[in-house]
Amino acid sequence: MSVNVNRNVSDQFYRYKMPRLIAKVEGKGNGIKTVIVNMVDVAKALNRPPTYPTKYFGCELGAQTQFDAKNDRYIVNGSHEANKLQDMLDGFIRKFVLCSECDNPETDLHVNPKKQTIGSSCKACGNRGMLDTRHKLCTFILKNPPEADSSCVKEKKEKEKKNRKKDKENGSGSGEAGNHNDIDAPDAVDGEEDDDDWAEETTEEAQRRRMEEISDHAKNLTLSEDLEKTLEERVNMFYNFVKQKKESGAIDSADKEILAEAERLDVRAMGPLILSELLFDENIRDQIKKYKRHFLRFCHNDKKAQKYLLGGFECLVKLHQGQLLPRVAIILKDLYDADLLEEDVILTWAEKVSKKYVSKELAKEIHAKAAPFVKWLKEAEEESEGSEAEEEEDDENVEVVYSSSARELKVETVQPEKAEEDDDLDIDAI
Repeated sequence: MSVNVNRNVSDQFYRYKMPRLIAKVEGKGNGIKTVIVNMVDVAKALNRPPTYPTKYFGCELGAQTQFDAKNDRYIVNGSHEANKLQDMLDGFIRKFVLCSECDNPETDLHVNPKKQTIGSSCKACGNRGMLDTRHKLCTFILKNPPEADSSCVKEKKEKEKKNRKKDKENGSGSGEAGNHNDIDAPDAVDGEEDDDDWAEETTEEAQRRRMEEISDHAKNLTLSEDLEKTLEERVNMFYNFVKQKKESGAIDSADKEILAEAERLDVRAMGPLILSELLFDENIRDQIKKYKRHFLRFCHNDKKAQKYLLGGFECLVKLHQGQLLPRVAIILKDLYDADLLEEDVILTWAEKVSKKYVSKELAKEIHAKAAPFVKWLKEAEEESEGSEAEEEEDDENVEVVYSSSARELKVETVQPEKAEEDDDLDIDAI
């Protein structure tokens, strides 16, 4: 069943149609995901790469997305109904497909990664304009322009190749070629375009421009291919990226670039594990202050990233056991004071000894050394709860007294009434 691309138009004879989204929920528990079965057909109707609307759903829902272009599988993590996604697709169409002037979907996107701009041109009315790049999807579009994600360029090249071959075959017979050119005027026009392609400029400026186009195209292809690699390969790529920044001396101001690279490779949660390996050593207490901003970009309000940071800390203790094992408690407090670890994450970690990163014997020693700090955290939490309870009791014993002679209200503390002693009187003594 097809629907209007612009669903605000109720005309049943509206020429711009698209298939209705078909969503299929797979898996269960933490592995549940929604596969958009016909995303390729929907994207083709919108003249956009299928990765764009899929990524848009991820941005709007706060969920991770996966692309498998070879098998035409476009996935959004979590369970989502088709109707909900269809309504969300209307937002994508309004922002990234419809012309701002005539509301027709006959638009093309023009991405300039150097200037970080996304332009739009309408083939229906000729309107040209710039898109608002504040939406999260724009970052993805800038890194993955339409040419890199769609097959339009490839199809165009194949068509041109066929036309050249056809012209060559027609040119073998002079009489037939002459008649063909006289009768079929459109083919003659195509021939002229092909001649322009063969007669390329040979100036240094033109050669430099073509090399830049080739390198940009190769870079975009690489970006899309990276996400198809295994998790281990992507983690190693991120490790090498951070290592290169450190060796080149650019690590101090590269916190934003490091986060962007982790998001591009979809390994953001594991970032603190890699950073702690490369940026921390036996002088970790000073390094926490130095690289606080780098870790905060990953750990702020992200408990999964904080758990990976604790795993990285355990690995670090294993490497520098003599220097760091006796100071486990104070280092944990430094991480806590720097807002890199939240209280409930530390308490959850302390409840169970894990051998995921180090041996069980060393993990027990680390937990034993951390016990004083964990105890302090628990006591501080109990004290705060106790003080809150006392404040509530004090509030219950406060009474507002109104006096007609007073100019303002007075607040008096009323002592709880004692039980009457008359109940204890001996009747025989009266």
